[in-house]
Amino acid sequence: MRSFRGAWSLAGLAAGAAGLATSYFVAMAMTIRESPVVAVAELVIRLTPGWLAEYLIGLVGRLDKPLLLLGIFVFCGLLFAWAGRLARRIWWAPTLVYAALAAVGAVGVATQRGATLTDHIPVAVGFVTWLVTLSLLTEPLRRGELAAAHELVTVPGEARVESLDLVGGGGEAELAPPEHTRRSFLLRAGVVAAGAAVLTTVGRVVGRGRRRVEESRRLLRLPQVSEPRVPASARVGLDGVAAWQTRNDDFYLIHTAIVVPTIEPRDWQLRIHGMVDREITLTYSDLVERRFDEAWMTLNCVSNEVGGSLVGNAWWSGVKTADLLTLAGVDAGADAVLQTSEDGWTCGTPLAALTDERNAMLAVAMNGQPLPIEHGFPVRTVVPGLYGYVSACKWVVDWEVTRFEDITAYWTERGWGERGPVKIASRIDVPRSGDEVAAGQVAFGGVAWMQHTGISGVEFQVDRGPWTRAEIGQVETLDTWVQWKGVVDVEPGDHLVQVRAIDADGNVQTGVDRGVLPDGATGWHQVDFTAS
Repeated sequence: MRSFRGAWSLAGLAAGAAGLATSYFVAMAMTIRESPVVAVAELVIRLTPGWLAEYLIGLVGRLDKPLLLLGIFVFCGLLFAWAGRLARRIWWAPTLVYAALAAVGAVGVATQRGATLTDHIPVAVGFVTWLVTLSLLTEPLRRGELAAAHELVTVPGEARVESLDLVGGGGEAELAPPEHTRRSFLLRAGVVAAGAAVLTTVGRVVGRGRRRVEESRRLLRLPQVSEPRVPASARVGLDGVAAWQTRNDDFYLIHTAIVVPTIEPRDWQLRIHGMVDREITLTYSDLVERRFDEAWMTLNCVSNEVGGSLVGNAWWSGVKTADLLTLAGVDAGADAVLQTSEDGWTCGTPLAALTDERNAMLAVAMNGQPLPIEHGFPVRTVVPGLYGYVSACKWVVDWEVTRFEDITAYWTERGWGERGPVKIASRIDVPRSGDEVAAGQVAFGGVAWMQHTGISGVEFQVDRGPWTRAEIGQVETLDTWVQWKGVVDVEPGDHLVQVRAIDADGNVQTGVDRGVLPDGATGWHQVDFTAS
C-alpha cells in the first residue's frame, strides 16, 4: 500500500495543474485581460503595505513580480498535493480546499477594475476541472489500494472477494491487479499533464491581444508628432554620463500590473467627470484631432534612492491637460483629479499642476514614436514637477475632478505623501563606485534635475574639501535634467566625491539623508574611487 501513497500527492498536483491551465485558457480565449492567478497576484500587491512593498522592491528589484507569481504557484502546488493526500482518507475533503482557492480567485477577479460576472467564468471552469480531474486520477488508485488490501484479507484457497469498501471512498469497486491500476494511473496522469501543457500553450497563442495591439501600434501614423532633436548645448561631452535623451528601451519602468493592459486605440476612451460643468468622453480619434503640444520632460519615481536610476528624459507629444479640463469646465471648489488606469491603479493629481502653464499632457508618443505598451500605450499622463506616483498614469481611462479631502489613491493609501512634488536631486555617473582612475586631473560628471523649477548650478567636492562649481549643459526648458562635469587634481589613494545641485530659485540641495518614504529621498550622492 505504501507504493500508492506518493501517487495521491501526484494526482493532486496533476489535477491542480489542469485546473490552472483550463482557467488560464478560458480567460485568454474570452480575451479577459487577467487570468485568476494574475488577478490574485495583483490583489496581493494592492494589499501589501507601502513600507513592505518598498523593502521587497529594493531587495529583489525587477524580479518582484516574477517571484510573486512563483510563490503563488509553489503555494498552490503544496495545497494541490495536500488535497490529493486528503482524497485518500476522505473523498470529499479536497472539495473544501478547491472551494477556498476558488473563493480567493473570485475575490481577486472581483476587485479588478470593471470586473463583471463574465470575468468569473475562468474561476468556475478551474474549480470544476479540479473536481473532475482529481476524481478521474484517484479512481485507479482506489482500486489499487483495494486490491492491495484484498491480498491481506483473502482466505487461502479463495479466488477473489466480490467487493470491498474503497479506502476512504465509502463505495464498492471491482478488484484489479496492482500493476494494472498503476499503469492506468500513470496513463491518466500523463494525459492530464499533457493536456494542461497544451491548453497553456494554446491559451498563450489565442490570448495574445498584445500581438494585435503591437501591430496596431506599428501601423499607427501620427503626423503631428515630430522627431526629437537634442540640443548640442545640452551635452557636456563626458563619456559615461547618462545620455541627455533616454531611449525608450532604457527608460525606467515602474507599475503594479502583473500583465500590462493592451488597448486598441479604437477602443480607448477617457471619461472626464465629477466636479465639472459637463461630463465628456474622449475617444482616441477625438484626442489626436486636437492640437498637439511637444516638450522635453524628465520623469522620476518617488522610489528613486539618492543616486538611483529611476529617472529618464524623453520627448513627449500629446494634448495639454489644461485644454481638456477647460473643455469640461472645472468647479471652483475642486483641487484634485483622481486618475484611473485601465488596470484599476489610481493616483490623485493636484488640479493646479494639470491646469497651470507647465506642459502637463495626455501623451500619445514618446521620443517621436507611439508610446510603447509598457509605457502606457495608447495614452498616458505626464506632468513635470511631480513624482510619477501622483501624476504619471499609464493606460489612463478615467479622470474624476474632485477634492483631495474626498479621495484616496493607490499609493497614498499605503502611507505615501498626498501631492508628491519632486525634490532637487543630482547624481554622479563618472567615476562609478569602486573605479580606479589615473591620478592627476580627474574628470567627474553626472546629471541633476528639478523639474518645473530648473537647475542653475551643480557643485562637487572631493574628500570633503571645498565645493567646486561644475560646468552644466544648457537647455531651454525647466522640465528636464542637465548634464554636469568638472575636473580637479587628485592625489594617489582612496577618495570620496560628493555632488549637490542648486535650483533656479537659488535653493541648495540638502545633504540630510532621508529614505524614499513618504515623499522622496534626500541627501548628497557620493562615490568612492581609487586614484593610482
